[in-house]
Amino acid sequence: METTAEVVSSNCLLVSEYSESNPTQLSVMELGIRNFGCTHYRRRCKIRAPCCDEVFDCRHCHNEAKNSEEVDVVDRHDVPRHEIKKVICSLCDTEQDVQQYCINCGVCMGKYFCDICKFFDDDTSKNQYHCEECGICRTGGKDNFFHCKRCGCCYSKVMEKGHRCVEGAMHHNCPVCFEYLFDTVREISVLPCAHTIHLDCVKEMEKHHRYSCPVCSKSICDMSSLWKKLDKVVALTPMPETLKNKMVWILCNDCGVKSHVQFHIVAHKCLSCNSYNTRQIQGTPATPGSSRVTEMVI
Repeated sequence: METTAEVVSSNCLLVSEYSESNPTQLSVMELGIRNFGCTHYRRRCKIRAPCCDEVFDCRHCHNEAKNSEEVDVVDRHDVPRHEIKKVICSLCDTEQDVQQYCINCGVCMGKYFCDICKFFDDDTSKNQYHCEECGICRTGGKDNFFHCKRCGCCYSKVMEKGHRCVEGAMHHNCPVCFEYLFDTVREISVLPCAHTIHLDCVKEMEKHHRYSCPVCSKSICDMSSLWKKLDKVVALTPMPETLKNKMVWILCNDCGVKSHVQFHIVAHKCLSCNSYNTRQIQGTPATPGSSRVTEMVI
């Protein structure tokens, strides 16, 4: 039997694209292409979730429904994607074992198919590939990414030379929205401190003038221009006589050095790296000798 499938790996198959430049009538395998699916994927099948025995368009549809506020906390759960055993063809409604082609009508249920992840998708422009070390499918093209064994995830080859390893870097929740980063479908940003966060969460932080990592408090971008402006503000803001000789200890969030500096109501500058991203660790004007910690928010 002839097929247009091209083997990408032992478990992932990719069917060649139909184009107008080759006006061949669509085969039965390509019927309904991109006409079925959900907001997450275009595909011609649904899944039966092994955890609750219910039918959903995809695992994300299941997870959104089963983790909504309407669901009791004790009943919330994610679908175990690798344990999916049954799919339902969107064209003929035939339920069957997980496979790329419908056993009844012969339609291709997903141009990209991974038997390990039980994953189908007609939109092959994402350049999907299965990473054996991650254990899941990713997008962007295998040749464009490298897998860091210490971090336990894939990164763009653009950052391979200057990559800073953080053990399990992706195996935690986003510090802003708390979505699990390892298998998120949203774009991820790696901060200069090597902590990971959703790119759109970083942009949301910037809208609220928050420029420090939510995990370690280090600056997330070059703040030198702001530090120069603060130099002027501090110089133009005289302190009252009672506080002119007040000294405090500060800790720099950027370089980690402690400094003994003159107290100022605007901000405290690190004597080592000139950063104003600092926190006061000893000595306060209101209660001398207090160990209360204050911090400049950036």
